[in-house]
Amino acid sequence: MDKDRAEIISINCLSFIAADEKYLAGYLNLTGTDIYQLKKNTENPDEMPSILASVLDYLMQNETYLIEFSEVYEVDPTDIQKARRLFPGADLF
Repeated sequence: MDKDRAEIISINCLSFIAADEKYLAGYLNLTGTDIYQLKKNTENPDEMPSILASVLDYLMQNETYLIEFSEVYEVDPTDIQKARRLFPGADLF
């Protein structure tokens, strides 16, 4: 897994979460942020690695969401964890 592939996967994860109200609400609740702060942070290149890491974390915490994402984007579910290793806080995994 290279950094470009990891970024593509995580950006797709963000799109996947943002497209579903239930998933988005769960993500916002888990991260303790709101939609306005999320939008603001996604405009800041310094914040993006942390955001992308957090969406991968979110999917890895819910197998149902992980499987659904993997099917929609035709990604091997194990690639989510591989991608996560390339973002901040990876030493936790």
